[in-house]
Amino acid sequence: MDVLLVEDDAILAKDLAAELRECGHQAQIVGDGRLALQALVDRKFDAVILDRMLPELDGLSVLNRMRAEGMTLPVIMLTALGKSADKVEGLEQGADDYVVKPVDAAELNARLMAVSRGRQWNMPENDTISAGDITVSPLRHRAWYKGAPVVLPKVEFQLLAELVRNADRVLTRAMLYERVWDYDFEPKSNIADMYIRRLRLKLMEAGCDDPIVTVRGIGYMLRA
Repeated sequence: MDVLLVEDDAILAKDLAAELRECGHQAQIVGDGRLALQALVDRKFDAVILDRMLPELDGLSVLNRMRAEGMTLPVIMLTALGKSADKVEGLEQGADDYVVKPVDAAELNARLMAVSRGRQWNMPENDTISAGDITVSPLRHRAWYKGAPVVLPKVEFQLLAELVRNADRVLTRAMLYERVWDYDFEPKSNIADMYIRRLRLKLMEAGCDDPIVTVRGIGYMLRA
């Protein structure tokens, strides 16, 4: 794999790049967020290993910019910030995996291969899906309302994509937990309701009349 390694610690970056090459990958190193975005424009990569704490532009900002611009390549966040809230934030912003330093080459290689396989398995047959004036592209992780882009974090995008796929059909909370969060149980918290509220606000900010119908005691439906 051709990997972009975004790490401001020059010694660590050099060591990781050498280890990745031993695993059969090519690795280009950049030391800050702005250089990372420029490298992604200049060259095609298969994956990005992204430090969260970066000069110029931090890792989350780089990730947000990538997803907003339709870059769907796998991203592994590699960081010293290991609290549960930090991991959740990184994954919600669109990271495919979140690894806390230090990490050895074998584990990093395994995670690279896993996120790459996941992207291939989840590749949709069609590029875009529409329901009314809302269009989503699961392949490019992008959404539009009446042709204008709507920027959404990872979970909210996946939630919208599932609603669009099933427009005018009621999805129970259990179905959403299984398809969006990959849960095989319904948690006691109201996490689905919370994300629906966030999604509604984002769509309304984009000029869309609230298209999500709450079916009391059951779940939600997107009006086409």
